[in-house]
Amino acid sequence: METVSTEVRGRTLIVTIERPQARNAVDGPTARLLYDAFKAFDADEALDVAILQGRGGAFCAGADLKGVAEGRGNPVLRDGDLGPMGVTRLRLGKPVIAAIEGHAVAGGLEVACWCDLRVAAEGSVFGVFCRRFGVPLIDLGTVRLPRLIGASRAMDLILTGRPVEAKEAFDIGLANRIAPKGGALDAALELAAKLSAFPQLCMRNDRLSAIGQWSLDWDQATAAEIALGMDVLRSGASQEGATRFAAGEGRGGKF
Repeated sequence: METVSTEVRGRTLIVTIERPQARNAVDGPTARLLYDAFKAFDADEALDVAILQGRGGAFCAGADLKGVAEGRGNPVLRDGDLGPMGVTRLRLGKPVIAAIEGHAVAGGLEVACWCDLRVAAEGSVFGVFCRRFGVPLIDLGTVRLPRLIGASRAMDLILTGRPVEAKEAFDIGLANRIAPKGGALDAALELAAKLSAFPQLCMRNDRLSAIGQWSLDWDQATAAEIALGMDVLRSGASQEGATRFAAGEGRGGKF
């Protein structure tokens, strides 16, 4: 059986890690399957949003250390966009939502941070659990986590490896939504449908500008935002939206 499965619902792709016996820890072959699934999603014009989840009540427990011990280790490359956990070096043109049940720890936390939005079910747990085994954050966890929740809070998690439950994750900005236990996928699907309903080029370009600005200075970031925004204006999408607004669609706060 493949350790990664995909399912299409409307214009949303659901990607599921299928290793519940290992709390969906990712070994080398699984990392490659995740990478391939999301590369295919990004190239598919029929899909707007992807959701990543784990099977059997856990999101992802990180890299499979048993796999490492048995020679099925994760790829650690200096160059290219294949990360040790598969997807963490990819820069996609479309959003990904993490639907988190159970543990999202170690490399699983890094994968969750790679996603654009995180829906955390009650009872879910985040944490740098690899701290206790001397395994480094090598899937951009030391980069993305401080950017998501701030340097001080990130340093607390990185140094101590302590567990962070769903409510605290929401309070510090690590989780974007909280769902009932067992309801993360349904909440993520609802969120994905809302994203899919928007004019896509505008949303995607604003997203790319927000991601890209981290590595740019002010003038470069300004120029990049203008360039992406001009692409949207030239497409006619904004004119079409303004016409809908003028016809009354925005009246009364309709959204």
